[in-house]
Amino acid sequence: MNIKIGTIIALNLLVFIISLTVGSSRYGFEDLIRLFQGTAEETARTIILEYRLPRLLLAVIVGASLSASGCSLQALFRNPLAEPYVLGIASGASLGAILSVILGLNVFGRILFAFLFSILTVYLVFLIGNTKKFRDQNYAILLAGIAIASFLSGLNSLLIYLHSQNLHKVIFWLMGSFSNPQWEEIYFCTPCLIIGLSFLLATSWNLNALLLGDEHAKAVGINVDRYRSELIIFTSLLTSTAVAVSGVIGFVGIIIPHTVRILIGEEHRQLLPTTILLSTAFMPFVDMIARISISGEIPVGAITAMLGGPFFLYLLLRRGI
Repeated sequence: MNIKIGTIIALNLLVFIISLTVGSSRYGFEDLIRLFQGTAEETARTIILEYRLPRLLLAVIVGASLSASGCSLQALFRNPLAEPYVLGIASGASLGAILSVILGLNVFGRILFAFLFSILTVYLVFLIGNTKKFRDQNYAILLAGIAIASFLSGLNSLLIYLHSQNLHKVIFWLMGSFSNPQWEEIYFCTPCLIIGLSFLLATSWNLNALLLGDEHAKAVGINVDRYRSELIIFTSLLTSTAVAVSGVIGFVGIIIPHTVRILIGEEHRQLLPTTILLSTAFMPFVDMIARISISGEIPVGAITAMLGGPFFLYLLLRRGI
């Protein structure tokens, strides 16, 4: 176990260094060393500190948010294929981003609109799914999320069609990207990340009980209804924040938690922190591929989708779902 954790930590350090030293410009590892020594060129300093570093941190934040949310939702719904976007969060955030572009708002306006609309979407999903007439609240919330996500996706497509000349900027965002990172986005995300992850890590033992069913969870003293509500609130906070700054990046909440399950098992007090740790290496690595694989830039969401499809099929064959 310690060897595996040490390997993941070493992998993080390696990915961080490479991410700060590769890109379209000529500045590399030697310039990073000069930066630490205080002798770097002003241009190299600007590129590393004002572009590569915030992009790296943004990838770390988004990866940790999506993977931790996916791990928690899989325990909540007792469904190995559940992932952060299942509650319609991505569709709600996309609607907010599209509306912000139509209204001519700046980057901060786009982030704010995406965040608020995703939170409103989750509230609506939870309001419908938590109606007392449903006997299985988890199942009802899941179906409500799928239904609302489908409706909002159609609405988003309609808005793009009607305002296609004004929405070319948001298309790349909808495919998922860390391009044009800004420190304001880091400042926006960090408090939400700390709050969300703190709750999930502090209550990770409860996820073990949820996996065994609501009756078992109640038997060990967990208020299932309240904890379900809290879990959805905090995972929604994490996911909506990630989507607001990076766009739609799918499958991270499936790939990382299940990879860690293969390595260390199902115990969430170990599974959850290790999932977060692996995601902070995975997401910057994928972003690095997106930056250097072609002369321009590949959307990060396209790469995770190409990785996620085969991984999804692997899970189906391995687990017999």
